[in-house]
Amino acid sequence: MAVSPHSFPPRKRRPSAAAFVSPKLSAPILLESLLSLCHEISAIKPLQFILKRYSISMIRKSRLLHIFLQDLRRNPTVLLSASALLCLEEMYIVLQRIKTLIEDCSNGSKMWLLTQNQSIANNFHELTLDLSTLLDIFPVKDAGLTEDVEELFFLLRNQCSESAAFLDPRDEDLRLSVMNTIDRIKDEIVPDCAELSEIFSMIDIRDSSSCREEIENLEDEVQNQTDEKSRSDMIALIGLVRYAKCVLYGASTAESGFRRSDSISDLPVPADFKCPINLDLMQDPVVVATGHTYDRAAITLWIESGHNTCPKTGQTLAHTNLIPNRGLKNLIAMWCRQERIPFDVAESNKERVNGVTLNKAALEAMRMTASFLVKKLATSADSSVNDVVYELRVLAKTDPGSRGFIAQAGAVPLLIRYLNSDNPTLQVNAVTTVLNLSIFEANKSLIMETDGALIGVIEVLRSGATWEAKGNAAATIFSLSSIHSYRRRMGRKSRVIRGLLDLAKNGPINSKRDALVTILTLANDREIVGRLIEGGVMEAVSHLMNSLPEEAVTILEVVVRKGGFVAIASGFYVIKKLGSVLREGSDRARESAAAALVTMCRQGGSEMVAELASIAGIERVIWELMGSGTARGRRKAASLLRILRRWSAGLDGNGGAGVESMTITSSRMGGDSNPIVSSSRGAIVHV
Repeated sequence: MAVSPHSFPPRKRRPSAAAFVSPKLSAPILLESLLSLCHEISAIKPLQFILKRYSISMIRKSRLLHIFLQDLRRNPTVLLSASALLCLEEMYIVLQRIKTLIEDCSNGSKMWLLTQNQSIANNFHELTLDLSTLLDIFPVKDAGLTEDVEELFFLLRNQCSESAAFLDPRDEDLRLSVMNTIDRIKDEIVPDCAELSEIFSMIDIRDSSSCREEIENLEDEVQNQTDEKSRSDMIALIGLVRYAKCVLYGASTAESGFRRSDSISDLPVPADFKCPINLDLMQDPVVVATGHTYDRAAITLWIESGHNTCPKTGQTLAHTNLIPNRGLKNLIAMWCRQERIPFDVAESNKERVNGVTLNKAALEAMRMTASFLVKKLATSADSSVNDVVYELRVLAKTDPGSRGFIAQAGAVPLLIRYLNSDNPTLQVNAVTTVLNLSIFEANKSLIMETDGALIGVIEVLRSGATWEAKGNAAATIFSLSSIHSYRRRMGRKSRVIRGLLDLAKNGPINSKRDALVTILTLANDREIVGRLIEGGVMEAVSHLMNSLPEEAVTILEVVVRKGGFVAIASGFYVIKKLGSVLREGSDRARESAAAALVTMCRQGGSEMVAELASIAGIERVIWELMGSGTARGRRKAASLLRILRRWSAGLDGNGGAGVESMTITSSRMGGDSNPIVSSSRGAIVHV
């Protein structure tokens, strides 16, 4: 796969004790390494709350060890015995483990640290005992230490000989309070705000920003857990923190760390992470019978539209089973985490989030959070509405399981009110929240059946205050179009067609992509293709052939295949542009361009072939595609070359198709810039 190794973040899973290997170093280098390690541990800031005593104790012991090691290094005439060197090597491993444990506790989730209080206290105690054992067997009398340092050495050894692990009663009381709160949520009892505030203050989570950081740390911790129950418990803690964030610290304002789904298109997404059908980042990659990978939503739509072939190769599918590509999905998830893009899959079962089964506490925390925000939206003053809508937007994006609860709480009718808001930011937040809710399958019908919802989204698409709002409205239509009946319903609306084509021609690059992906979805329906052609889709894709060739040519291929003579005739004037794509485009763009040209030449007659043949060096370009393109691209190039040679030899005036030819003339002299199609049967069709 063409993915840079630097695209992925370092693994956050903590190493086991066996992962640390004894260094085989000379005595001077080993002493220097130990001194450096002690200095690093001494410089770590102690834990301020949970396990504070252990962290302070370990840091103090490291400082004392530093003095002892400095004295060892001071006297180069003393040769360390083999047993002394062995002790120092083992001490190096213990100090590495101490450093890793303190850093892990400092940088990780505070909630997780609290729930693991007993286990981590035992880890600290075991490391202290390991250090005590090494100090006991170290031949201190032969080390040539000064009297003061030798006395300090014995003091350190005594300090390390603890009889049992120490648990701070305050830490344990706090842990029990958190567990009791989760148990009450599980029993559908709303937590007491005062008690919740006290818990979060004691672990130093005091505002929305620290809540967001805690949620991110918990999400990382979910990936570190190996068993289902532990991961499910982590999700419950995330739900508790999200609820507390909304209830205690109010709705957020715009967050610089949050990246919208529509801004993904501004990132250099690795090619292997894109779906070959819609060219978007795959959320749920699956493998079809031919071995090629597609996004589940896109390939499902392709199959439901009546296709029984692989979109990339054109091969007939032996079966329509979709096999999850979990390896690729994990790579995409890692990349998304690096880029701070929430990665989620629209699960049909809201009791699973990113493959983790939610327990009752997690589900109830989601429900309470959604209910609280929706009730707040219903009663908010105009000045605070935007903040509440934004909070719903973030919740629906970053917490897939909450989408159903937000809709069930009655959010959709409330959000529709703000789609025509004079406040551009509020309009963007409202339409993006509707978009995020529409990803959940059960919400699609709810949105479509809510009075004014579809009309409101279409109005934003046509006359939204910002390109971002228009782009997200287009993405909402794309999401709703995954259901065939809704796709037809929207495709019949001329305002949808005009809005998408205007956005594709005039919007910024990310909004253009949203529009083109939606147009591609609609174009898979033969009835809608005619409306797209009437609306000017050929002109739009011709306009975009230079800036977004892959997307534009893919749409063109579908339109000429589904649209019949009218589509082919209207594509006459883009043949030369398709030739340029064959020469300079990406592999996928060249494949689609070749497929479109084969359809146009076979069904469009000799005029189409002649126009293609008039492109300088076209045969050489086709030869190059036959040698270096994709498998399907090579096949289409071979077909195109045969068509050209038959036409050149005068063997087939119809481009090799055996269908009636069409004469394409221009009536521009009469003021009409549209071509006229005249078939050999004498019919005249205005395009």
